Amino acid sequence: MIIKIILLKEGTDSSQGIPQLVSNISACQVIAEAVRTTLGPRGMDKLIVDGRGKATISNDGATILKLLDVVHPAAKTLVDIAKSQDAEVGDGTTSVTLLAAEFLKQVKPYVEEGLHPQIIIRAFRTATQLVWAVLINLILPLCPREQRKLLEKCAMTALSSKLISQQKAFFAKMVVDAVMMLDDLLQLKMIGIKKVQGGALEDSQLVAGVAFKKTFSYAGFEMQPKKYHNPKIALLNVELELKAEKDNAEIRVHTVEDYQAIVDAEWNILYDKLEKIHHSGAKVVLSKLPIGDVATQYFADRDMFCAGRVPEEDLKRTMMACGGSIQTSVNALSADVLGRCQVFEETQIGGERYNFFTGCPKAKTCTFILRGGAEQFMEETERSLHDAIMIVRRAIKNDSVVAGGGAIEMELSKYLRDYSRTIPGKQQLLIGAYAKALEIIPRQLCDNAGFDATNILNKLRARHAQGGTWYGVDINNEDIADNFEAFVWEPAMVRINALTAASEAACLIVSVDETIKNPRSTVDAPPAAGRGRGRGRPH
Repeated sequence: MIIKIILLKEGTDSSQGIPQLVSNISACQVIAEAVRTTLGPRGMDKLIVDGRGKATISNDGATILKLLDVVHPAAKTLVDIAKSQDAEVGDGTTSVTLLAAEFLKQVKPYVEEGLHPQIIIRAFRTATQLVWAVLINLILPLCPREQRKLLEKCAMTALSSKLISQQKAFFAKMVVDAVMMLDDLLQLKMIGIKKVQGGALEDSQLVAGVAFKKTFSYAGFEMQPKKYHNPKIALLNVELELKAEKDNAEIRVHTVEDYQAIVDAEWNILYDKLEKIHHSGAKVVLSKLPIGDVATQYFADRDMFCAGRVPEEDLKRTMMACGGSIQTSVNALSADVLGRCQVFEETQIGGERYNFFTGCPKAKTCTFILRGGAEQFMEETERSLHDAIMIVRRAIKNDSVVAGGGAIEMELSKYLRDYSRTIPGKQQLLIGAYAKALEIIPRQLCDNAGFDATNILNKLRARHAQGGTWYGVDINNEDIADNFEAFVWEPAMVRINALTAASEAACLIVSVDETIKNPRSTVDAPPAAGRGRGRGRPH
């Protein structure tokens, strides 16, 4: 007699074996379908509306997958690799998702036939190591003398698949200028991006310094000067307004004079702070905390400019550009803690007023001011610039490039195909499957542009077999071309990272042999409507 032992809670969903593995692979392919058409210069955009009704238009793989709110546990792996690609190299998020899904699609027949997952994983790991070794030999180092021109080419390649591809030359120059202004660490947060609705895309500008939106101001602000030459800048984290009494504070006084003394003391504390700031020689006062109406009027009377409630990141970037340091007290405002810049100016941009600090001596920061029509369009422009900035940073840090447009994938595919014919056993089939999966990138580029993918891929295979290493898809002429000569370049790091992450994700999903889904706990759930005391509301 077989005794049935129940280990798991009632309602637990457990699936195992080949059917659930095939189900996981199918889920990953559905994810890839969502971003498939966004790849390349002729890729389409997706309009995604979230639960609150906010619409986002994007063709960035990572952004789309983040907004999709995926619940399938295996499919979430593809979302995670797209996010990691976005964080690590900035571009290639759609490619990495497509590659992982295609790797799984190619091994699906072998899984259904009962091939052990560990054999597949071993073959994929071997293929990844081979690809890595070939890539290292293929990459071309950047020439230091022409570094700037080459970085612009990389930025243009990154922007060519975005919504702003028509203005890629304009923005590529701005992006390279921006990254060149940073220090050796190339910190992304030192590049500010501000969006101002209205105007044309070409009205966008790059400020070699700091610019931020005018903060909330009190009466007296309009009397302050709006332009200074060589001012000293005080950066504070100090509240410059009369504090309201706390609700739970209690002061007992017996005479009117005692009460007046308390009020006078409060005013004296504020005036004491203001005098110290004035005597420090600062002409521009920025504070993270509020600057009240009394302080605003005081500064206006002395030809000083002030701005309170400045966002912390803007205050830090001002410090990085103008020097000085953020003070939490006004007692030690010496010359070495004050910042300096050549020109401070408040200017009208579109419907907004902006504070500009230019000609900064320690300028290791810069600000993009983006113009454009619709809000969604400007948000997508910001995402596109983020990708281009990340690409240029990568190209500076790892100064080597490869040709894009499916050229590198076709070359690696050719190498793996040739290698697979030299080895016996099941590995031969699996490495051949890996090689075929790599062709998804040029194939999808053709499909998205409306070309005959089979015809173009046949041409590419023939040309690569004859030694045309850098031949890829020529989107403009519906043909193949030497993409290295055509300056379709991207940092080698993007491809290395995409291939490694995609094969790791494929191995991870193939290695799962059982999925156990626990039932949702009812202990912490909110009480159901109408189950409390009383009869509930009648319908």
